[in-house]
Amino acid sequence: MSFLFGNRPQLSSAEKIAAAETEVELISDMFNRLSHSCSKKCIPPEYREGDLNKGESVCLDRCVSKFFEVNLKVSEKMQGEAAQRGGTSGGGMGGFGM
Repeated sequence: MSFLFGNRPQLSSAEKIAAAETEVELISDMFNRLSHSCSKKCIPPEYREGDLNKGESVCLDRCVSKFFEVNLKVSEKMQGEAAQRGGTSGGGMGGFGM
Protein backbone atom coordinates (compact mmCIF):
# COMPACT_ATOMS: atom_id res chain seq x y z
CA MET A 1 0.00 0.00 0.00
CA SER A 2 2.87 2.36 -0.61
CA PHE A 3 0.79 4.25 -3.19
CA LEU A 4 -1.35 5.67 -0.36
CA PHE A 5 1.57 7.75 0.85
CA GLY A 6 2.48 9.31 -2.46
CA ASN A 7 4.79 6.57 -3.70
CA ARG A 8 3.97 5.00 -7.04
CA PRO A 9 3.54 1.23 -7.19
CA GLN A 10 6.48 -0.54 -8.81
CA LEU A 11 5.90 -1.63 -12.42
CA SER A 12 6.92 -5.03 -13.66
CA SER A 13 9.45 -5.38 -16.47
CA ALA A 14 6.69 -6.18 -18.96
CA GLU A 15 4.76 -3.07 -17.91
CA LYS A 16 7.88 -0.91 -18.23
CA ILE A 17 8.56 -2.31 -21.71
CA ALA A 18 4.95 -1.75 -22.77
CA ALA A 19 5.04 1.83 -21.47
CA ALA A 20 8.33 2.51 -23.30
CA GLU A 21 6.95 1.04 -26.53
CA THR A 22 3.83 3.19 -26.25
CA GLU A 23 5.92 6.29 -25.64
CA VAL A 24 8.12 5.54 -28.67
CA GLU A 25 5.00 5.08 -30.82
CA LEU A 26 3.51 8.37 -29.61
CA ILE A 27 6.72 10.31 -30.16
CA SER A 28 7.19 8.74 -33.61
CA ASP A 29 3.64 9.70 -34.53
CA MET A 30 4.20 13.26 -33.31
CA PHE A 31 7.42 13.52 -35.31
CA ASN A 32 5.70 12.22 -38.45
CA ARG A 33 2.83 14.68 -38.07
CA LEU A 34 5.30 17.53 -37.46
CA SER A 35 7.40 16.59 -40.49
CA HIS A 36 4.42 16.24 -42.79
CA SER A 37 2.69 19.42 -41.62
CA CYS A 38 5.74 21.70 -41.68
CA SER A 39 7.15 20.27 -44.94
CA LYS A 40 3.80 20.73 -46.65
CA LYS A 41 3.53 24.28 -45.36
CA CYS A 42 7.12 25.46 -45.92
CA ILE A 43 8.73 23.50 -48.73
CA PRO A 44 7.35 23.77 -52.29
CA PRO A 45 6.77 20.49 -54.13
CA GLU A 46 9.31 21.36 -56.84
CA TYR A 47 12.90 21.55 -55.64
CA ARG A 48 15.12 24.22 -57.15
CA GLU A 49 18.15 23.75 -54.94
CA GLY A 50 19.74 20.94 -52.94
CA ASP A 51 19.61 22.95 -49.72
CA LEU A 52 16.85 24.93 -48.05
CA ASN A 53 16.79 28.60 -48.88
CA LYS A 54 16.54 31.19 -46.10
CA GLY A 55 12.76 31.59 -46.38
CA GLU A 56 12.14 27.84 -46.18
CA SER A 57 14.51 27.50 -43.26
CA VAL A 58 12.86 30.32 -41.30
CA CYS A 59 9.41 28.93 -42.10
CA LEU A 60 10.39 25.46 -40.84
CA ASP A 61 11.91 26.91 -37.68
CA ARG A 62 8.74 28.87 -36.88
CA CYS A 63 6.48 25.95 -37.78
CA VAL A 64 8.33 23.55 -35.48
CA SER A 65 8.34 26.11 -32.68
CA LYS A 66 4.59 26.69 -32.98
CA PHE A 67 3.90 22.96 -33.22
CA PHE A 68 5.71 22.29 -29.93
CA GLU A 69 4.17 25.34 -28.25
CA VAL A 70 0.65 24.18 -29.13
CA ASN A 71 1.48 20.59 -28.21
CA LEU A 72 2.70 21.70 -24.78
CA LYS A 73 -0.39 23.86 -24.16
CA VAL A 74 -2.73 21.01 -25.15
CA SER A 75 -0.85 18.59 -22.87
CA GLU A 76 -1.04 21.00 -19.93
CA LYS A 77 -4.76 21.58 -20.53
CA MET A 78 -5.48 17.86 -20.72
CA GLN A 79 -3.47 17.16 -17.56
CA GLY A 80 -5.33 19.93 -15.75
CA GLU A 81 -8.70 18.51 -16.77
CA ALA A 82 -7.64 15.00 -15.75
CA ALA A 83 -6.51 16.31 -12.36
CA GLN A 84 -9.85 18.08 -11.86
CA ARG A 85 -11.72 14.84 -12.60
CA GLY A 86 -9.58 13.12 -9.99
CA GLY A 87 -7.53 11.10 -12.48
CA THR A 88 -3.80 10.85 -12.53
CA SER A 89 -1.76 13.07 -14.82
CA GLY A 90 1.29 10.83 -15.14
CA GLY A 91 0.88 9.84 -18.77
CA GLY A 92 4.53 10.26 -19.70
CA MET A 93 3.85 12.47 -22.73
CA GLY A 94 3.43 15.70 -20.76
CA GLY A 95 6.08 17.86 -22.38
CA PHE A 96 7.96 15.36 -24.49
CA GLY A 97 11.04 15.78 -22.37
CA MET A 98 10.97 19.55 -22.55
